[in-house]
Amino acid sequence: MTISTHHWIASDGVDLVWHETGEGRPVVLVHGLFSDAQMNWIKFGHAGQLAAAGFRVIMPDLRAHGASGKPHDPARYPAGILGRDLVELVAKLGLDDYDLGGFSLGSRTSVHGVAQGLIPRRLILAGMGLEGLLGWEKRHEFFLEAFDKFESASRGDRHWFAVQFMKSQKVDRVATRLLLESNSTVTEAMLEQIVMPTLVLCGDDDRDNGSATALAEKLPNATYAEVPGTHTTSVTKKALGAAMVAFLTEG
Repeated sequence: MTISTHHWIASDGVDLVWHETGEGRPVVLVHGLFSDAQMNWIKFGHAGQLAAAGFRVIMPDLRAHGASGKPHDPARYPAGILGRDLVELVAKLGLDDYDLGGFSLGSRTSVHGVAQGLIPRRLILAGMGLEGLLGWEKRHEFFLEAFDKFESASRGDRHWFAVQFMKSQKVDRVATRLLLESNSTVTEAMLEQIVMPTLVLCGDDDRDNGSATALAEKLPNATYAEVPGTHTTSVTKKALGAAMVAFLTEG
């Protein structure tokens, strides 16, 4: 599988990156917090599965993540910035008939993108529950606490795994903290805009972002599917990519 990497400049001058593989119908995949396209979509084969199924897989690295710019200026992190970046990327690529999916923060970003005008044919919200959208403040506070305990968290601490993942990903703590502090809220009105066919896809032991089944029930045109694993491990399972392919190719 060949992956190409491309740079583009957002409207506020920040250098951002997307990665691409495959040919065919475009699907834009948005990774989770502290991660990047390589970790969420490429490493465990999900992009490859989609490319083999006839998709052009477009995978941005969010601002403050991966190979994208990591500005330390708070002005570069207004509310809704990740959704705005996503809207600008779709426009830059000239996509008018495409699918969209995200994992965890990528799901929140996809919701923000739809709220800001994106209209994908189909939408995938993975690693996300209702409380992770409408009650983001608790997760937001948890991650800010993890930053505060970056050097002191010990095994058994509830922040331990988050801190270890941040360290493994070599996150830019200044940039990602500024992004978190922007705390872009999802509202009921935003969820009402998600009228396209939507797959809510979650690990069978993933409760990190609340109830995925409640999210599926909340949306007017959604189905729920499970894959094995927790929030951390479900994204490593081939079943995740297989479920995405099945949803995007059905009918």
